[in-house]
Amino acid sequence: MMKFYFLLISFAFNAYSQTIVNVPSVDYNQLHPLLHKKSDHVQVVNFWATWCAPCIKELPHFEELNKLEGVEVLLVSLDFPKHKQKRLIPFVEKNKLQSKVVHLDDEDENYWINEISTTWSGALPATLIYTQNRRGFYEQSFTNDELFNEVKSYF
Repeated sequence: MMKFYFLLISFAFNAYSQTIVNVPSVDYNQLHPLLHKKSDHVQVVNFWATWCAPCIKELPHFEELNKLEGVEVLLVSLDFPKHKQKRLIPFVEKNKLQSKVVHLDDEDENYWINEISTTWSGALPATLIYTQNRRGFYEQSFTNDELFNEVKSYF
């Protein structure tokens, strides 16, 4: 009987541990290499937050895009650090996001906003799309067609 309980507990723990979402917090120095990858893939980096309605509306488009061969999507959450555990991670879990998600936790936004794009006011949503030969920054929300057409122009 003890063996049965042990197996039951092990099964429950394994099932639970598989649903744990890892959203690492990074500062800009850690994020920087992800914004300058040398790859044959089109890199799509979306800056968003759970409190941004247009961001949430367009997230499914990025999730669809993430399924395309030759495209890598990174979702960079700009949620407040105090909301990571109570809002961000539950949101990622509930919506079963498959794209890589990181949480940018760096208070020096005057520096990193300008470093990401000199044209960025800091408004969300914002998206960086790049390859080894081309780089574009978009301070806007996308429809599905707009996003896919823009990314296809990078191939």
